[in-house]
Amino acid sequence: MKVIRSERAGFCMGVALALNKLDKLVEKGGHVGTFGPIIHNPFVLEEYAQKGVRCFGSVQAVKEALEPFYVFSETINANGEEKKKEEQLRLNLLIRAHGIPHSTESFLRNLPHICLMDATCPRVKEAQNAISHATQGENAPHTLLLFGDANHPEVDGLVSYAKGKYIISPDPDKLIAYAKNKASEQVVLAAQTTQDRAVFESIKKELCASLPITPIILETICDATKLRQDEAVAIAETVEAMVVVGGKESGNTKRLAELVFSKNIPTVLVESADELEREFFKSFKKVGLTAGASTPKRLVDEAEKLLTSW
Repeated sequence: MKVIRSERAGFCMGVALALNKLDKLVEKGGHVGTFGPIIHNPFVLEEYAQKGVRCFGSVQAVKEALEPFYVFSETINANGEEKKKEEQLRLNLLIRAHGIPHSTESFLRNLPHICLMDATCPRVKEAQNAISHATQGENAPHTLLLFGDANHPEVDGLVSYAKGKYIISPDPDKLIAYAKNKASEQVVLAAQTTQDRAVFESIKKELCASLPITPIILETICDATKLRQDEAVAIAETVEAMVVVGGKESGNTKRLAELVFSKNIPTVLVESADELEREFFKSFKKVGLTAGASTPKRLVDEAEKLLTSW
């Protein structure tokens, strides 16, 4: 079977930068952790867990992990060795690539025994800062309309930078309906960085054409996401089926699979080559292969090797 592989499959810039920062911390040694999964890929997370990297899901979990640090610190204070031991008793904590809420970051920075470092994707950080500035308003905070998936960690972080109220929805009609019903409000339109740009453009067009107050538009969708999606669609038009490799908790990976499937082509989303079933592909002679932004190259290589052997 012939495989047409996407040239953009695999780690995006933000993921690569985040993992590079984590690798340096691991090499340095000491207590290392991440606040939230550094990226959404189970194989990558397991590799770091085996290296001793702890993944904290809440502020409370971090505080509980620090309790032995406090006890040991008090013990050695009595021996007059505070400075030496304090340097050893430190948790190097890295903020996930998706970013975290502003209040959470502020709280963590004020905890003793923590060296907090930021691995937020630069594009996500730009979006956070843009939302903070745009929603400020001269007289009153503006309303944020965020095109994104509620409860996604990136979205939780983005809306935390809004100065006023915010509306989150992956449904364009709901965002448009809210804006029209609240026509007297100044709204700011932004998007989760991995959302579909074509859909975002349709929302922008409708709001600009129908609202009496021109909306403030923030271009927060990552260009790499659009290029990856465009390439996947282009490949889909030349093959009989598509394979998307990536974490099933990864928003951009699921969106990539949904986009290809919407083009009426058989599509499978797998986390590794082990999930591929030969029976599904027995009638195909040519398939496309792409992957999400948090998928290691080796997983794409393994999928390609298996598919070409059939």
